[in-house]
Amino acid sequence: MQPHDVQVRGAGLVGQALALSLARIGLRVGLVPESVSAAAARGPDVRAYALNAASVALMRALKVWDALPPHAATAVHDMRVEGDASGAALEFSSWEQHVGELAWIVDAAVLERELAAAVRFSPHISVLGADAPEAAAPLSAICEGKWSATREARRVVTDRRPYGHRAIAARVVSDRPHAGVARQWFRSPDVLGLLPFDAPVPASSYAIVWSVPDARADELMALDDSAFTDALMHATGGAAGTLRLASERAAWPLMRAQAGQWCGEGWVLLGDAAHVVHPLAGQGLNLGLADVAALTRVLESREAWRPLGDAKLLRRYVRERLAPTRAMVEITDALLHLFAHPAPVVRELRNRGLSLVNRASILKRWLTSRALDS
Repeated sequence: MQPHDVQVRGAGLVGQALALSLARIGLRVGLVPESVSAAAARGPDVRAYALNAASVALMRALKVWDALPPHAATAVHDMRVEGDASGAALEFSSWEQHVGELAWIVDAAVLERELAAAVRFSPHISVLGADAPEAAAPLSAICEGKWSATREARRVVTDRRPYGHRAIAARVVSDRPHAGVARQWFRSPDVLGLLPFDAPVPASSYAIVWSVPDARADELMALDDSAFTDALMHATGGAAGTLRLASERAAWPLMRAQAGQWCGEGWVLLGDAAHVVHPLAGQGLNLGLADVAALTRVLESREAWRPLGDAKLLRRYVRERLAPTRAMVEITDALLHLFAHPAPVVRELRNRGLSLVNRASILKRWLTSRALDS
């Protein structure tokens, strides 16, 4: 008898969530983390994620959400998206959309820490060594991220399209309260997001994600803290108050990617190992956690006689997840290219489009519902 029913390869946010989710339905899980050297190479973790209602519900079901300290999760009640022309803006409100909040901004490092704590206390999960061989279980769930070695070893063709941009992340503090308002600027060719946060200063902090072309990213990362803050203030126009840098900066290259095959006999891909989207819509982790929920449902409802690694069974998961994921990849890709296009006529059309959508309450409600449930 094999020691595990499922081997989860990759112990990031998606991998740990999957291990806990499968353990909840009684499966024995072997969790294979990445090597210590690979984790150290990432440097300081200043990432923050926007979790939608479906992702929060999953974290709550896994007994992780309520374990987060108060400063690690901040509710977003309003969002303002601005174009690169005066008056071109799109506004979303939780009150207008009849929901408690539009999203929750969560500290990635704290969320990963609490997931790891839950994993340690789960009697159905064994944390294996990073060099644990594959195929020690009927099913191998590959959650190793966009550079997955296990996926590559299976010769899965992945369509990667680098954007020539990098994301810069950091934490900043403002001299005025954020009031639960997330702000985003689409200004060719940059995309800048300020996500309300409660650390290091409660009610007055933001996590920033700034997508800029590679050459501009080099310039911004080379600036000292004061000069970087000046550049950030210029980009925001003071709309979020006077900002000061409150952390180190981190940067990573951006791309879109889709694996050509998501499953086979005895294996399945989840999260960034299957799909990578631009962070402008804040849906990357939500897509991965939706993968977790879908695969758990499929495995839990399988016929008693059907093996966990049965390819026909795993294709049920792929059919459920492929269409919404591809749609999100294409939408974010199209938005990036639309707002990065330098032509004046395109600039005029996109700015008018923001204003038109802002006046169309039905369309805004549909967009919000898609973001909350993806």
